[in-house]
Amino acid sequence: MKERISNWAGNVTFTAARLHRPSTVAELQSLVAGADRIHALGTGHSFSRVADSPGDLVTVAGLPPVMDVDTAAGTVTVSAGLRYGELAPYLHEKGYALHNLGSLPHLSVAGACATGTHGSGVRNGGLATAVSEIELVTAGGEIALRKRGDDLFDAAVVGLGAFGVATRVTLDLQPTFDVEQYVYDGMPFAALRENFTEVMSAAYSVSAFTDWASPTVRNIWVKRRVDEPLPPPAEWLGAVRADGPRHPVPGMPAENCTEQLGVPGPWHARLPHFRLEFTPSSGEELQTEYFVAREDAEAGLAALDAVRDRIAPVLQISEIRTIAADRLWLSPSYGRDSVAFHFTWVKDAEAVAPVVAAIEERLAPLGARPHWGKVFAMAPEVVADRYPRLRDAAALARSHDPRGVFRNEMVDRYLTS
Repeated sequence: MKERISNWAGNVTFTAARLHRPSTVAELQSLVAGADRIHALGTGHSFSRVADSPGDLVTVAGLPPVMDVDTAAGTVTVSAGLRYGELAPYLHEKGYALHNLGSLPHLSVAGACATGTHGSGVRNGGLATAVSEIELVTAGGEIALRKRGDDLFDAAVVGLGAFGVATRVTLDLQPTFDVEQYVYDGMPFAALRENFTEVMSAAYSVSAFTDWASPTVRNIWVKRRVDEPLPPPAEWLGAVRADGPRHPVPGMPAENCTEQLGVPGPWHARLPHFRLEFTPSSGEELQTEYFVAREDAEAGLAALDAVRDRIAPVLQISEIRTIAADRLWLSPSYGRDSVAFHFTWVKDAEAVAPVVAAIEERLAPLGARPHWGKVFAMAPEVVADRYPRLRDAAALARSHDPRGVFRNEMVDRYLTS
């Protein structure tokens, strides 16, 4: 009987017949070389079919773990299946940090980078912007090393798995740093709209959480480096500091979250919203996310405000963040500083689908780009127009994988040249 393999949320049952877990790179090379269709699967936290395959799936989590710091170069080379929550404490102990982390430390390094997962901060690029080299097993089973500055690099790093199976990734490092995390309750929505740049620039990383049902923003999470200027005040634009720890989703236990109340701690224990030792939720959710230019943030907020009566009934929580521009072709922040509008929905695809369509319609004049790992409904030609280098990336993927070994339904649908 065919093994049923699902993603973390359970909304995607993969069509692949088998999931392979090679223990050596040589075994992985042999698998890829002999496959008609094969695709890499990370930790399965994507809500789209980006990691599916009509043939086989392969995880690199079973390859020997690697964490090799090059002090002269200021980089670390890691095995692709390593999770950020496993890498980050090691780096901190060595005196190093990454520039950014996502909300979840549970994600694998290569998987998060391949789908454009990003973290937050007006000056902070997405996770993939730290990549300086990536080692891939190509469609013929050979090893290829792509380096920053190479012709293929900017297409392959956020590559949706279409350029090969990553085995190792080299990341830029910086000196370790400590962060204080503050949460504010009850900022008027109007204050966020009118002071968006001030709010998002208030610290190293800032997130706003709203349920789109109230005239106030539920929480503002402020992650401040301790070497930054003055800490935020007790009251701010109509909001007040929380009197206890908070969880972004109403009703969920705050102990699952990283420490708040301004208690200093290492970067890796504050930049994510959730702790590695806890499951942040039961997976009973769907997620959607769209990116618009940061200069259009107020217009984006106004567009969403106009359909809040449709959003709120099927929403658990919405997060608003900023991400710095980058040069990675399939990154949602390619070529423009961005604001991301993220939606965590109830797990009811039929009820959520028309709301997603309404959001896409409202954000269309702003050129919104969908997150590859989330649920979206945009037609392929629209997505191609929103991502300026998508057709170039598609052409490169076809030229380096003429047999379509790494292609799947989603790659075929959206990576068209």
